[in-house]
Amino acid sequence: MAGPKITINLDEPIATINPNIYGHFAEHLGRCIYGGIWVGEDSPIPNTHGFRNDLIAALRKIKPPVIRWPGGCFADDYHWQDGIGPRASRPRRINIHWGEVIETNEVGTHEFVEFCKLVGAEPYFCGNVGSGTPRELRDWVEYCNFPGDSSWARLRASNGSPDPMNIEYWGVGNENWGCGGNFSPEDYCTEYRRFASFMRGFGKKLYLIACGPSGNDLRWTNRFFEKLRHDYWDFQNIRGYAAHYYCGTAGNATEYSENQWYRLLGNANKIEQLVVDQRAAMDAFDPQRQIGLIIDEWGTWHPVEAGTNPSFLYQQNSIRDALVAALSLDIFNRHADKVVMSNIAQTVNVLQAMVLTEENGTRMLVTPTYHVYDLYKEHQGGQALRVYFEAEEIAYPVSRKDPLFADTTSDGGKTDRLFGLAGSASLKDKTLTLTVVNPSASDALAAEIVLRGGQAASGSADVLAHEDIHAHNTYDAPETVAPRTQALQASGSRLAFSFAPASVTRLSLQLG
Repeated sequence: MAGPKITINLDEPIATINPNIYGHFAEHLGRCIYGGIWVGEDSPIPNTHGFRNDLIAALRKIKPPVIRWPGGCFADDYHWQDGIGPRASRPRRINIHWGEVIETNEVGTHEFVEFCKLVGAEPYFCGNVGSGTPRELRDWVEYCNFPGDSSWARLRASNGSPDPMNIEYWGVGNENWGCGGNFSPEDYCTEYRRFASFMRGFGKKLYLIACGPSGNDLRWTNRFFEKLRHDYWDFQNIRGYAAHYYCGTAGNATEYSENQWYRLLGNANKIEQLVVDQRAAMDAFDPQRQIGLIIDEWGTWHPVEAGTNPSFLYQQNSIRDALVAALSLDIFNRHADKVVMSNIAQTVNVLQAMVLTEENGTRMLVTPTYHVYDLYKEHQGGQALRVYFEAEEIAYPVSRKDPLFADTTSDGGKTDRLFGLAGSASLKDKTLTLTVVNPSASDALAAEIVLRGGQAASGSADVLAHEDIHAHNTYDAPETVAPRTQALQASGSRLAFSFAPASVTRLSLQLG
């Protein structure tokens, strides 16, 4: 075949990239909330009303549009009234899902809404279906949103929020096929309808989100929507449908072979099939796409770091995780007509985090995954464009084991294949943003970039890469993996660029 080539069709728009595709997820799990986002007002760490200032500044920089809270599995055993009123008198509960540690409820509804305001995000509340009641969830909506003189609104005002919080995004349960109640899809559908029937906006139009499948489970989706349609229920009480997809690990967070490098990227890339299949299944019931496809938990899931609590899911974050994040976001951008929101798991100190903080210290660092969100933020609200990548695929051995915790054993010489180059493009005013992943662990790829329907007048390049495919940031070396600006000759309808091995690149082109 000819050399690598990227063709961007400026006259083939796909859809506007919903900024919510760049959403986040913060659960009461391990040190995500306590010791991560929240340090308390008496902490020596500089903070604003208990939220650490350095983390607020870091998150504001990447423009998080929406943050999902309080779970996760935690949500379906969370009772919101535990988290309001004077902090000193809030009940101490057992977090049954994550190590049976004590949940102090210091961070509740008011605190989390304030945190979202500090970082510039919209809150996405996940309601308790598993152990809660429709009345409890209905009352939470009234407490947050009612502008009138009800008892719940008066209580909200007495707790410091006289004005409505106007929470728009509400999840009706979480993982209800598992930790959220172990429902069948038909039984969950019945519960969803029951809960949603009592969720009124009280002046704010609600965006209600149903629990979708674990991974690309089409049986759950088809059975849920068949039940919804069979009983002739109005689709107006459902706006979103949320799948979860974890690509798992291969090796661990920082120790892996070259084959394991490719296996994890290959498994992460399968989220594209989920997007295509799940949207097609939904289209059979909802051809007008009134219901948006959401992936509100996704990312890597490595074995925890040695010496940490296994229930806290604390893991390091390497350049490999950055490529997982980038290729996933590129997929969502390329399918901007199908995906309306995603929420990477999780924001701080848990799974594929943006930020890590010292457990017994004051330092924090931003991860390679954070840098991807910083590079990709320019896509938010842009017009996704059709883009074609031509590059030789990479073959890598297939593992015998489940890819969630794959080992190094290959399956009798069989191979799988991974893209040679992949990415996405978007246009905002006269700025064309092209993001590209080169998954090769060792080879740079010099590619021709062709603009169909326009010409570049100038441009710049930012590259996230490292010669060591295991590279990651530490508290002593927090800039080991960070973007570097690179010279770019951008003029006319054709340009050339060499994409470094194991890299994520953003090209910003000003069109003439």
